[in-house]
Amino acid sequence: MSSINLRNVRKSFGTTHVLHGIDLDIPDGAFAVFVGPSGCGKSTLLRLICGLDDVTDGTIAIDEEIVNDVPPAKRGIAMVFQSYALYPHMSVKQNMAYSLKLARTPADEIDRRVGAAAEVLRLDKLLDRKPRQLSGGQRQRVAIGRAIVREPKIFLFDEPLSNLDASLRVDMRAEIATLKARLGTTMVYVTHDQIEAMTLADTIVVMNAGRIEQAGAPMELYARPANRFVAAFIGSPRMNMVPGMVDGSGQVTLMDGLKLPLRVAGSAGPVTVGARAEHLLLSPPRGAPAIRGVATVIERLGSDTFVHLRVDGVENPVIVRQVGDDVIAPGTTLDIGFDPVTLHVFGEDGKRLESATQERTAA
Repeated sequence: MSSINLRNVRKSFGTTHVLHGIDLDIPDGAFAVFVGPSGCGKSTLLRLICGLDDVTDGTIAIDEEIVNDVPPAKRGIAMVFQSYALYPHMSVKQNMAYSLKLARTPADEIDRRVGAAAEVLRLDKLLDRKPRQLSGGQRQRVAIGRAIVREPKIFLFDEPLSNLDASLRVDMRAEIATLKARLGTTMVYVTHDQIEAMTLADTIVVMNAGRIEQAGAPMELYARPANRFVAAFIGSPRMNMVPGMVDGSGQVTLMDGLKLPLRVAGSAGPVTVGARAEHLLLSPPRGAPAIRGVATVIERLGSDTFVHLRVDGVENPVIVRQVGDDVIAPGTTLDIGFDPVTLHVFGEDGKRLESATQERTAA
């Protein structure tokens, strides 16, 4: 059992408050990803779990044992950093075995652990090479292997792929997912890349300004974001946001006076209506609720085309996903249709408002 339980965890550096009462449970064997913008506190939280920084207030428990005062080496944790930090004069095998050698582990046990880790990471034919003879992806695998040989209860990853180029990041994401499936060990992974979070996590923890905005399964956060911040952060391209109003009966009206066929619970006032790019239609059926925009940028990706449209009264371009290579010229005026069932409505405080249409669909 390798669960992690955080209760009211706070961290301050002098008068600067970085974490503001974090409560989180990570069950045994889970792959939890902390995601959020730079400076949100995700790496600080990882360092607290590892023991590299001290908790200002609150408790951290591993396997139901509070470890606030337990040194990092005794927490049963291995950490993989953004930097590979490999010894350039050592071979792959020597780099992976170094911590075990310092711990005076018997030679035959070192060989067993290094051999097993090398097989898992497909490094068994590279054990005699020096770091300079390896690609970036191979070096990162050696850094992961150095953690694996310690046979920890928990792995912590601090943005391990950020130094790799785009194609290597894709390959390494797949390798880390495979590693998780084979080892079954609890893993906590920090990244600012929401695509990594969506593709790797069992549980995504979205952080902002030292607080948890929402935690849950990837598709739960994608389909039912708790607030406007999560809605905009999770998903690529980001969710479209259109200003609107709610009247006393809960009727939602967009900024141009278009009444949408849905009602929401809550007080009358300004709202933001969110819609994913794949849930919008260009040239919708006659009579369907729609707004008008002018195409400004066309992104053709082969399997998909993303059309960026300028809409009066909307701060950012509205992005619509079209399947395939859709031929649309910049400057074209188009109607953008909404499916009320797929819309998200956020109140003035940014929190999600439930709509009658969505409630009926869920039922």
